[in-house]
Amino acid sequence: MVDTHIVDIKAPARPVRVIDRLGLAMRASHVLVALFVVAALIFAAVGVLQDDRFFLRLGTEALIFAGLALSVDILLGYSGLLSLGQALYFGLGAYVSAVVLKEVPSFWAAMAAALLVSLVIGFLAGLIANRVRGVYFALVTFGLAQVAARAVYNTRSLGASDGLIGVPVVPIDLGVFTVMSNSPAGFFLFTLGFIVLLYAVCAYLLDTPFGRVLLALRANERRVPSLGYSTRNLRLSAYVLAAVIASLSGALYPMLRGFVSPELLFFTTSGNAVITVVIGGVGTLAGALYGGVILTVLKSVIGSLTEHHLIVIGLLFMATVIFLPKGLMGVVRPLVERVLRGGKR
Repeated sequence: MVDTHIVDIKAPARPVRVIDRLGLAMRASHVLVALFVVAALIFAAVGVLQDDRFFLRLGTEALIFAGLALSVDILLGYSGLLSLGQALYFGLGAYVSAVVLKEVPSFWAAMAAALLVSLVIGFLAGLIANRVRGVYFALVTFGLAQVAARAVYNTRSLGASDGLIGVPVVPIDLGVFTVMSNSPAGFFLFTLGFIVLLYAVCAYLLDTPFGRVLLALRANERRVPSLGYSTRNLRLSAYVLAAVIASLSGALYPMLRGFVSPELLFFTTSGNAVITVVIGGVGTLAGALYGGVILTVLKSVIGSLTEHHLIVIGLLFMATVIFLPKGLMGVVRPLVERVLRGGKR
């Protein structure tokens, strides 16, 4: 007698992609940035319909400083490094861009020069700053920015205390069309796309194993070497990446305002960037964009009402730290994550 066995042949199961907690958080940030872009496009449309040049240019400035905040969030939110001198690279990018534009009115030449200089200076300064930890790192970055600010302030060829003026209007050739830097709506939309592109690059890099190791570095630096990684190289890489992001953002500033000032290198610029990140949400990336807009608008509105607007901003910063320690995104992003999970906790 022969036993008959019925074999149930099933198609091989498709691999299921598992999204961990960090991946889900990054996807939620993408959704929030998409909403940010939609809101910005509506803002631009309203500005064009009302022919409001002031608010379009103010919105462009908010986006530029959001790029600076993005660089701070890379260090503080992912590496656990508090930089009090990120204005060094923002101002550096602005001055390099202005000098190049006055000699060769080419957008791409200005951006390439800012990129190259930030890579070199960021690497050299990173070697110095990353020799120390904690509060000493913050103080070293602050000192480096102060030295650079004082050097620019006393250099006549860079305009000294008056800064560089007379930066020409430049065409931005994008192949399909050209955007003029003095076009309020056109330059706003270009800046929006540029800052979102910087966000996309940062989000991509930080969602790779490189970003996960940076988070491990922030959580427990002593255990990272046991995984086979060099903490020195990781910190230096994050520092250079942040320097490049800040410099490229700063390179847009003279195209918007037509001048640069030594104040871009002062501690106030670095401090505002840190406040921006805290208000938006540390370690979220998207929070830097929202925080940049919130802080710029508040400075403009409150500054037009009273000369003591810094007091109001300081109070807002303290209130955020006390009542919203995770910032705006700490409240909003979990809601988006829940939606992405299908309403499940």
